[in-house]
Amino acid sequence: MWALEPAPSLGPGVVYAGVDPAALYRSDDRGETFRLNDALFNHPHRAMWQPGFGGLCLHTILFHPDDPMRMYVGISAAGVYRTYDGGESWSRCNRGVKLNPGVDPHPEFGSQCAHKMRLDPQNPARIYLQNHPGVYRSDDGGDNWVSIAAGLPSDFGFPLVTHPRATGTAYVIPLNRDDFRWTPDGAAKVWRTRDAGSTWEPLWKGLPQKHAYLTVLRDAFAADPLEPAGLYFGTRGGQLFASVDEGESWRTIADWLPPVLCVKTAVIT
Repeated sequence: MWALEPAPSLGPGVVYAGVDPAALYRSDDRGETFRLNDALFNHPHRAMWQPGFGGLCLHTILFHPDDPMRMYVGISAAGVYRTYDGGESWSRCNRGVKLNPGVDPHPEFGSQCAHKMRLDPQNPARIYLQNHPGVYRSDDGGDNWVSIAAGLPSDFGFPLVTHPRATGTAYVIPLNRDDFRWTPDGAAKVWRTRDAGSTWEPLWKGLPQKHAYLTVLRDAFAADPLEPAGLYFGTRGGQLFASVDEGESWRTIADWLPPVLCVKTAVIT
């Protein structure tokens, strides 16, 4: 299983699960039983979906905060799909996302590989996408995408996190390209935008800056809802880093773990 997301706006027991090979399941009884979303599983594009190095995985499920019938999923390597009717039908949303390699550098349909998506916390029509390759933003609910990779050391990476409250604020952890999937120059940096991707700044205080050839996977970066927001990411080398001041400074909170595949946060009161 690649993604497991509760959907409280649809009911207290509704849970969605994404799996490999790419499919979406829904439970209405808190996960006791699941049923397949037939419309996505039988989508006409399915025969042309191609697996990435991690498989043909449906890894991201996003719910529109104001419209419980609208949902987005990210599939590697098939791109972004959207439903307006609770999963009865699905449309592909990749216009402007480049395909590499490809004759047409920006096809509406191809084997685009979405790595991670997040909604803006204040503007649900705005979506951020870490793609393979590319970093993008949509301001119209996925109809069109524009590149926001300028200013980053690389447009390749896996995770992407948005601030829990501040509109326009998002974080990525760029990696070198396919041949060397680790932090550029052996220095660990988290990159932040506060203007929806127009500019980026590196955040590195407390992170290793020498011989730090780290890989951070798509679900190994998370934020908490506290004030100020906390940020946490884990690496394939077993390190876990945390910031309690929205990325201004970092510290190691665990080391010598197995490869960290997923990081989640919870506030316990």
